[in-house]
Amino acid sequence: MKKLIYLIAFILPLLTSCEDFLDATSYTTKNSETFPKTEDDAAQMLTGVYAVLNTSLAGAPMSTYIMVAELASDDRFGGGGANDKSMQAFGHLLYANRNEFSSLWSQSYRGISRANAAVAALDAMDEGDAKAQKMGEAKFLRAYFYFDLVQTLGDVPLMKAAPENVQEAKTSPPQATQEELFTQIGTDLWDAYSTMPAVKWNAVTSGTITKWAAAGLLARVFLFYTGFYQKDALPVEGGQVTAQQVAAALKDCIDNSGHSLVNDYRSLWGYTNSVTKANYPYAKDAGTWVMDGANPEHVFVVKCTNLVTWDTRHYSNQFALYFGIRNEGSDRYQSTFPFGQGWGAGPVNSKLWDEWKTDEPDDIRRTASIFNVEDEATGDYLWGADSQMEETGMWQKKIMPVTAYGKGGNSEQLYNSFFSAPEYFNSSSDDFQLGHGGDLVRVRYADILLMHAEVTKTPDGINAVRARAKLPPVAGYSDDALRKERRYELAFEGLRWGDIRRWGIAEDALSKIYGGPIVNNKVKTTMKPQGVGLAERYRATKGFFHIPQSEIDLANGALVQNPGWGTDAIFNAWVE
Repeated sequence: MKKLIYLIAFILPLLTSCEDFLDATSYTTKNSETFPKTEDDAAQMLTGVYAVLNTSLAGAPMSTYIMVAELASDDRFGGGGANDKSMQAFGHLLYANRNEFSSLWSQSYRGISRANAAVAALDAMDEGDAKAQKMGEAKFLRAYFYFDLVQTLGDVPLMKAAPENVQEAKTSPPQATQEELFTQIGTDLWDAYSTMPAVKWNAVTSGTITKWAAAGLLARVFLFYTGFYQKDALPVEGGQVTAQQVAAALKDCIDNSGHSLVNDYRSLWGYTNSVTKANYPYAKDAGTWVMDGANPEHVFVVKCTNLVTWDTRHYSNQFALYFGIRNEGSDRYQSTFPFGQGWGAGPVNSKLWDEWKTDEPDDIRRTASIFNVEDEATGDYLWGADSQMEETGMWQKKIMPVTAYGKGGNSEQLYNSFFSAPEYFNSSSDDFQLGHGGDLVRVRYADILLMHAEVTKTPDGINAVRARAKLPPVAGYSDDALRKERRYELAFEGLRWGDIRRWGIAEDALSKIYGGPIVNNKVKTTMKPQGVGLAERYRATKGFFHIPQSEIDLANGALVQNPGWGTDAIFNAWVE
């Protein structure tokens, strides 16, 4: 009997009970003997896999690795309003809800299931560059979903192939070991890098996974696995990937991808767009924003758009909304122009500002990355607005709502997003929750350079990013120099949490966040331990969060909760 294949065959995630578990689309028109045969067929197949990137980041941003990585790191706090308990819980390595990661679980396995089906179906294509490219995309995406899942939840089930029948799809596989999971991730990424055609980054449609994206994610996985688990190499089926092989893949990207650093660090971020910058004193002398799709520094991005409705909201950048400044009334955002309205997640730890200033007093990246209300707020900034918690008066500028005045700088018209300004994209919608169209950058060329420096223990990559920031070169490679450079160059891009974990410094770094001034719901206080404190919480959990209780209940013993997530880890409310 033919194995039936369609665009989103076997899309539903492991153990999800709220949806039918096979796609309802008719399977009578396409099967593995007829589909996919052409490059267009393969693109149709992969569309359903790519789509999970958007639904996972927009449907429930709180249930994502990126959110955990930002709020749990030492450089940001949980924040949000008094009722946003999960935000604050993540920042203290606690939980407010036993099922906080249900969406991460379901969306990850939805993406993995679609990628499994795509990999199986793509075998029908004729050999050649088209097949190698599409197969590489499918394997990259499978590895990407697994890596986010594994970093967050640790030992999870491993699904290598699409289920053959309904009963198999209903059966919960056991938790895999970390070595088994990283062997799958490493194999997929090494295969993708080794076989995908070497085309320049701008020869493909923006958002398309390339050989160079595979090299970047391979290096990130290698560094995490070898660092966190103290291994010498990354396991793959039939062997291993060594540091020398990773270094060569990164050098290949540096030499042959066409990727490069933009001239002005500030032009990486949306607040330097041509509409906004004229009215923002800080950005007037900055280079103009290098638009999404034309930025040579974007190695891998999740594509987003502002042209959305509530029905298509999965394609807006919802992280910008969650990280936006929590305030009361749209008029308040005149004082924080050009940074706009949101849910107040992730206030910046003021200790980062102070340490950065001490380490690199002339580093333009500090003010390019952090909005300090003491320096930049132009009017009545309201502390503790809308019951904001863990407020420091400092907000990151990278993934943030960016506002714009009306034509000619008319302050009577303030667009919630510059994407909505007629002079820019001429959008008919200016919804502050839906209008953020900036792509979510997951691998940036500066990270490629810094990973190459780290793997090879050479200073060239460090000095390249320092030169762009107009800073003097380091005399030679050192772990301390590399770690500082990553912290400052890549701040607020979802990487710090993984870095401090793999470097083995998380416990120490997290123990130092306490004592700085914060405002909780208009009350001045200082950051304090909630419960036993972060050092002990990290020792108990190793930085892994809790598997959704609903999945454990459904698994009938096939899943075991991660250590450190008993009832003593619950966060009910902020305690002085």
